[in-house]
Amino acid sequence: MLDPNRNYKQYAKLSPFELKDQLIETASSDAQRLMLNAGRGNPNFLATLPRWAFLSLGDFSLREAERSYSYLDSGFGGLPEHDGIVTRFDAYAIHHRTSDGVRFLRSALSYIKDQLGLDQESFLFEMVSAFLGCNYPTPPRMLIHTEEIVKAYLAQEMFGPLPPRGDFSVFATEGGTAAMTYIFQTLRTNLLVKPGDKIAIATPIFSPYLEIPVLAEYGLEIVDVRMDRLDDWQLPQSEIDKLLDPAVKIFCLVNPSNPPSSKLSDAVLDQLAKLVEKRPDLFIVTDDVYGTFADDFVSLFAKCPRNTLCVYSFSKFFGATGWRLGAMALHNDNVFDAALAALPEADKLLLDRRYASLTTTPREIAFIDRLVADSRAVALNHTAGLSVPQQLQMALFALNGLMDRDHRYKDAAKQLIRKRYQTLYRNMGVVAPHELNDVNYYSLIDLQEIGGTLYGPDFKAWFIKSDLGISFLFRLAEETGVVLLPGNGFEVVDTSARVSLANLTEIEYASIGRFTRQVLDECFADFNKGKAAK
Repeated sequence: MLDPNRNYKQYAKLSPFELKDQLIETASSDAQRLMLNAGRGNPNFLATLPRWAFLSLGDFSLREAERSYSYLDSGFGGLPEHDGIVTRFDAYAIHHRTSDGVRFLRSALSYIKDQLGLDQESFLFEMVSAFLGCNYPTPPRMLIHTEEIVKAYLAQEMFGPLPPRGDFSVFATEGGTAAMTYIFQTLRTNLLVKPGDKIAIATPIFSPYLEIPVLAEYGLEIVDVRMDRLDDWQLPQSEIDKLLDPAVKIFCLVNPSNPPSSKLSDAVLDQLAKLVEKRPDLFIVTDDVYGTFADDFVSLFAKCPRNTLCVYSFSKFFGATGWRLGAMALHNDNVFDAALAALPEADKLLLDRRYASLTTTPREIAFIDRLVADSRAVALNHTAGLSVPQQLQMALFALNGLMDRDHRYKDAAKQLIRKRYQTLYRNMGVVAPHELNDVNYYSLIDLQEIGGTLYGPDFKAWFIKSDLGISFLFRLAEETGVVLLPGNGFEVVDTSARVSLANLTEIEYASIGRFTRQVLDECFADFNKGKAAK
């Protein structure tokens, strides 16, 4: 039972990811019981083929390094040679033809030549050098061939049936979290947003998007653009119209959403495209990390290309949270550069001084390259960029997605999380809701709605009035060892809990469903005791 002397409401203002630590401590109090932590979205599945390719390329790369010097048994190597590297790899591959990694690399060499028009020799030399990590990232923003591969992958995954509308550039970052940090930093540093400006945020949303703008260094005023729970978490026109306010400088969203895990419908994408016709100056940041789990996904990056900066992470889909592989993409014709060009002369002079060490023409530095410079305090721009071994693994992940013509990996990932979703709700004793745009990487368990379905409207009203959200989660952790995150930490109105469907086994999700129902039953018993006492 919960400690009657503990003030559970004091935790309501904590970030849900900080509250998680308190819940884990509570859930771990019984050493004889298994803790089930479904509070974080770290997947327990991963892509093996691009990792085998990384290891195989590593073996070949070290052999290339050892060709440069003849110091036997010294562990001494040198830089790889460009000329003839593909021929040498072909000879290596003959002796390792049964290796999954080598087969992947041979297919990749064919793919980048036939489908992307890249030079095989230059590509393989870049990849070998990247594995060895023997040079600074050059160019600092992203390796040349890696950028072209990631661009092709993002175009495949973000554009759906839409044709490309101009070229775009990519900046490789230390996960999507670094991308978020750099975007807010560069917008503020380049005077594109100022304290007191309004930022519209599509809610519910990943909590850092709520927490960063209100920090003292940004001082932005949040405008809540609320998704409709009763319409599969889509954006109503009345909420989209809030973006017509010229004081709203930037609009941030996660698509598919976190935690509701629903993608924006085609109708909403069309509504937003019409909106930017009236607000051509609006900055849009779309975080599309879960787009690869959705069916027929289309990003605002494709729908509103001039206004939208896209954030993507390889962490979830490829099971690579520890690799810290993220990217942001921006079309070469974009509203951010247009806004820089329209700044007052006094502001331009100020920024000229900031970037004067980089070039004699600082005003020509594009917004995406300012992101790179600002990420390393400008002075260290020449050593900026994601580490090259990380960029190599990113390229291999992207190639895995591009070469998976039958969608075998993607289908397996989708089926896995959707089966867990059904298992979770079946063991709660309720029908698993499913809508056309659902993705199911997370599920937002609406405790008050489920309680109303199971026990009637009087219990639902009591549950809401009793404000049981945080205490319910502590009770669940204390009694069953299950850790979930509070919905209100993601700006969810209803009393709810976020459960990740990516990081546990199906039998464990069955247990979470049963334990959640158990605690709801106990709450119903408390409700009946209260009625009897009256």
